[in-house]
Amino acid sequence: MNNVLVTGANGQLGGALKLIAKQSQNDFLFFFTDKQMLDITNFESVRRFVIENNIHILINCAAYTNVDASEEAFEMANQINHLAVKNLAEIAKEQQLKFVHISTDYVFDGTASVPYLETDSTQPVNKYGLSKLLGEQAIQAVNPKNTLIIRTSWLYASEGRNFVNTMLRLGEERTTISVVNDQFGSPTYAVNLAKAILQLLPAIQNKEVEIFHYSDKGSCSWFEFSKEIMLLSNKRCTVQPIDTKAFPTKAKRPAYSVLNTQKIQTVFQISTMPWKEALQECIGEVLS
Repeated sequence: MNNVLVTGANGQLGGALKLIAKQSQNDFLFFFTDKQMLDITNFESVRRFVIENNIHILINCAAYTNVDASEEAFEMANQINHLAVKNLAEIAKEQQLKFVHISTDYVFDGTASVPYLETDSTQPVNKYGLSKLLGEQAIQAVNPKNTLIIRTSWLYASEGRNFVNTMLRLGEERTTISVVNDQFGSPTYAVNLAKAILQLLPAIQNKEVEIFHYSDKGSCSWFEFSKEIMLLSNKRCTVQPIDTKAFPTKAKRPAYSVLNTQKIQTVFQISTMPWKEALQECIGEVLS
């Protein structure tokens, strides 16, 4: 039996891992923690938890994910997305743990026209993306064995604060909404990412830190994503397309952040679900 520590367990991915862990038979004993139970910015607290509970695998789902707030609260974003991640990497190396860290498509600048490879240059256009990139670089500098960085994009779940649930709420409250149609990415259902992580855990065996991309199959604009949400949920809310410049935000977003997922499919034989099918599953869960 492998003991697995999951940080950030109350987030979208952490919740999905809880669900999948209950539904599937596996050789893992999970320890799900949130920031009240375990402060990942405190090196000694995490180290003690790992030793006392004989942890073999660490999955870091904890993150500061408020993109706009990160512009003014960069110290907080940097503490959680960078410095705490460095702590985890050092503990993983010292205790010889398998380590899976979740990162983001926002490490890219969005100027590409084809899906980003793991080896493409990173250049975040906002401070949230910068904090996540610094976390990646800290892991690579520590370089614990059996460590994966998994970048994902446009993550959503049936519960919690995310784009899908926001659109479902607005679909009830309004007859018309406007959504940007010039930002493109790949929506990713947290349950699918959770399944992928549990599938690859037994196969992790690498000397150097490896980066992988995972998202559901296909891409769309936020506008197209919103239209599909309304369609699948039978909301009588019209979605109108607008340009990004008509919807100013504190943080700039990459215009194109689609991820190439061929590497994770090839190395771990992980298949990806078309994003529309995944969205249908999620909305079915919400409405059931």
